[in-house]
Amino acid sequence: MSRIDIETKLKLREMGVTTLLDAFDAQDDVLTLGLAFEEKIKLTVDDAHSAFTQTRVEGLICRANPRYPNADLLRLDLVDERGLNRSMIAGLGTCSFIDRQQNVVS
Repeated sequence: MSRIDIETKLKLREMGVTTLLDAFDAQDDVLTLGLAFEEKIKLTVDDAHSAFTQTRVEGLICRANPRYPNADLLRLDLVDERGLNRSMIAGLGTCSFIDRQQNVVS
């Protein structure tokens, strides 16, 4: 539980950094006991940045409107009847074709 007063919380909300405020609130005093102030801030900012990035990625996926938004290469069914090449699928997953400026559809 954070020890941030209500006025400071209102200011953080007004500034639009609610993810940082949530990270401060979620910070466990027992786990951070003995850490220096700088380390506590670093952990809090890391947590807030992770939440911010996750929200951003979810928003981008939603706006892209993919047919299968929960698709995952790790859960791809690679049975032999489908004729999918495992190494090619793994290569596509690295997105290295972008750096090489190659088309994936011919």
